Amino acid sequence: MLEKIMVWDQGPTPRPRETGAALPLSVNQTQPISDSARATQLHLQFHVCVHRPSGASRSNAPGEAGQPWRAAGGAHGGPAAAASSCAREGPRGRAGAPRAGRDVLVLVSPPAPQVSVINTVDTSHEDMIHDAQMDYYGTRLATCSSDRSVKIFDVRNGGQILIADLRGHEGPVWQVAWAHPMYGNILASCSYDRKVIIWKEENGTWEKTYEYTGHDSSVNSVCWAPHDYGLILACGSSDGAISLLSYTGDGQWEVKKISNAHTIGCNAVSWAPAVVPGSLIEQPSGQKPNYIKRFASGGCDNLVKIWKEEDGQWKEEQKLEAHSDWVRDVAWAPSIGLPTSTIASCSQDGRVFIWTCDDASGNSWSPKLLHKFNDVVWHVSWSITANILAVSGGDNKVTLWKESVDGLWACISDVNKGQGGVSALPEGQQNEQ
Repeated sequence: MLEKIMVWDQGPTPRPRETGAALPLSVNQTQPISDSARATQLHLQFHVCVHRPSGASRSNAPGEAGQPWRAAGGAHGGPAAAASSCAREGPRGRAGAPRAGRDVLVLVSPPAPQVSVINTVDTSHEDMIHDAQMDYYGTRLATCSSDRSVKIFDVRNGGQILIADLRGHEGPVWQVAWAHPMYGNILASCSYDRKVIIWKEENGTWEKTYEYTGHDSSVNSVCWAPHDYGLILACGSSDGAISLLSYTGDGQWEVKKISNAHTIGCNAVSWAPAVVPGSLIEQPSGQKPNYIKRFASGGCDNLVKIWKEEDGQWKEEQKLEAHSDWVRDVAWAPSIGLPTSTIASCSQDGRVFIWTCDDASGNSWSPKLLHKFNDVVWHVSWSITANILAVSGGDNKVTLWKESVDGLWACISDVNKGQGGVSALPEGQQNEQ
């Protein structure tokens, strides 16, 4: 039941369960930078990881006790939105394991694939921690646990100050997500209790600002849309539906629901960047780009789906078929306006696929197998420049992958078992992972 959370850094680049893992959960840079500069300033990244004891069986349906739960990356759209990998797990134990529900390790590395621990944060959670997320600026850490609580810490300068202990859920809390700071200090959480709660800090005090109870089963994933679209939260549930919560002002939220988005249940949601594909190389017209809202989802029907908003309604745009078992996570890669759109997906089948689309209309997606792992893969997450993919799973490792100029993906680094040590792989071993 105990687990350790670590925050680590993988220099210029940078869910889980059955055998345990040291898994990074979110990534952040130490200094705030402008959105225009973030694509080129990627030097220090902090990753939050969870050590999982080994010895769990294959999970039940999403949201049921004892299953691996979902996780996420940094605050969407900010300097924190870099590579991340994480995991959710059911209770288990292992002799000699770190004090799990409590310890948060902060690790940092120079611009080389090496990592060292620089700080440990005792969260004092009373049960398994399922997710940990740094905010946009990398100064605050939010954690959630099976003890039904959400906690927020100030982690500047290697310290740990408990800012808030948020109580409102009636079951294990699976995931937390920070909104863009232009809307204030806002945090969303989702739980087995079927609720989504949106918390906001006002005058130094965190309070519940909205509670959504429109799902019939566990809510497994929450993800904020790019801030360009407004304050919009996507929520994926075990009831198979996806809800879109949009803030309309004066404390009011508009709800749209995609019923039966995934048969059996939805495990993950990830928004497309608010960038028009190909806009970087096309001559600017002086007119505001016509953004089309899109997001990807993964579910227990073995499918990755792409959803598109048309005339105020959400419609299924694409159905991507390649996995042979439940899709555990999807991650839409950040973009600076290149013509190609990219999505990573991972599955219970142990495979990670990279989906690419060179068609500006988004109608033609092609899968490429990144790797077939020997165990379930729980989470995938991109670096802020979208050239490094972090992968975590039941093999008790986090691996970092990079695409070569000839289009082949190679493993460039991995987190070793148990203690969260990270090493660079010799060139001859990179393709053996």
